[in-house]
Amino acid sequence: MNDVWFSEPVVIDFQPNERRKVSSCFEAVECLDHRWPRRARDRAWRSASRVCRDALDGLRSPVEARKTLRRAAKAAGMLG
Repeated sequence: MNDVWFSEPVVIDFQPNERRKVSSCFEAVECLDHRWPRRARDRAWRSASRVCRDALDGLRSPVEARKTLRRAAKAAGMLG
């Protein structure tokens, strides 16, 4: 499986005081699975996880993956 890169990174603010630039679908899946707070694992989080995994499999575009990741980060109040 090859990584799929975003046209520009998504900056996500994790607690406490950690800001991370997410530049690819693989990095996004890693953040969604391991760094995302439990309180924010909602419908937007599930959608971002699914779309980023689909992009890694060639089923979705990196544009869609980046957009859903931004949407999930915004919904969680974590968009940098």
